[in-house]
Amino acid sequence: MPPVTGRRFALLGNSRFRLLFVATFASGVGNWLAVIALTVDVYDRTHSGWWVGELLIANILPAVFIGLLLGPLVDRLSRKGLMIASDLGRLAVFAALPFTTSAAQIVLLAVLAGIGNAFFRPAVLAGLPNLVGEGDLAFGNALMQFVDWTTTAAGPLVGGILVAASGPDLAYVVNAVTFGISALLVARIPARLLQSDRPIGRGRWSDLAEGFTTVLGSRALSCVLVVWSIVMLATGFLNVAEIFLARESFSAGDLGFGLLWAASGVGMILGGLAAAPMIERDVASTYVRFVALLAVGTGCAAVAPNVWVGAVAMVLSGFGNGGAVVANITLVQRGAADQVRGRAFTVIISINYAVLGLAFVAGGPFTNAYGPRWAFGAASLAIFAAAAAALRLTRGLEPRPRPAVHGA
Repeated sequence: MPPVTGRRFALLGNSRFRLLFVATFASGVGNWLAVIALTVDVYDRTHSGWWVGELLIANILPAVFIGLLLGPLVDRLSRKGLMIASDLGRLAVFAALPFTTSAAQIVLLAVLAGIGNAFFRPAVLAGLPNLVGEGDLAFGNALMQFVDWTTTAAGPLVGGILVAASGPDLAYVVNAVTFGISALLVARIPARLLQSDRPIGRGRWSDLAEGFTTVLGSRALSCVLVVWSIVMLATGFLNVAEIFLARESFSAGDLGFGLLWAASGVGMILGGLAAAPMIERDVASTYVRFVALLAVGTGCAAVAPNVWVGAVAMVLSGFGNGGAVVANITLVQRGAADQVRGRAFTVIISINYAVLGLAFVAGGPFTNAYGPRWAFGAASLAIFAAAAAALRLTRGLEPRPRPAVHGA
């Protein structure tokens, strides 16, 4: 067996995987750059935690409804076609954003961008096991998360610099271009390499029920659903409070906000790359440890005296987040057969995002009332609870995929 590092990066020799890898990088850079631009744009127009929360809700709300109502499309339609359509739709949204005149218009366009996000990610995650072998799955997930989190680290930092220097419009334009590049690259991947076959539909409600039955019937998928829903509750508070922590608690401005995001991204890169070999040995203990590290890092950020110490804490938090996400994805991919895997991802993502949306609603007024440090502290306690749940629920996980359940 080749060394771990060699195995991890050897997948880049697969030209089809490399196309998906680079496409994800292209869209990711612009996407995270736009997160900073959107948040700063709304903050500057309103100076309100309520509006920042509304923006974040708008971006993830489509994933809730698409996952609950339209999830079967990820299995029944071409995953390649869905990915390209998602890229082109988001290109149009970000091309329109420089012409907005109010926070409400920004929020509305964020909803449309969220529709593309809601289809793109489940299609990628559901198709990846068909693109790489079972033995390379954890490493493939780590590489895909590596590129995602590299852009999480670089995009916000570049976004903070660009927005501070010239406002959000340039960030929007760059983001639109990157989605066009992503669509062109995905178009070169044969559709059959992202999807072994398409199930015969038995009606919308039966297909939806099959997705829920798959999730609830698998211990691995149920574990991810419960644990990550708790983490999403905490994440909602963190996302709302982070700009306030940077600007008000640390007095670090837009660049400080980008620095905190970038630090978290660096941690996620390191955690994601460290997770693959650990997951191969023992996914259960690996999952628990990474979730616990996420809680510790978040708590440290809550009490940090300045943005530099806060950034170090966010690296630790990101490390735990990165490893836990790779474990999440691997558990779902191994716990659901290809014919129903897209629905399994959309069900879990939609419920996670529903919890995240509720957390955004609560996070805005909580941050306004008690401040960002207390919001980070409350999030840390919630993530510790998620680690305890993971410790209990990872016992007895099945190591291989279960067949799809038919006849709902």
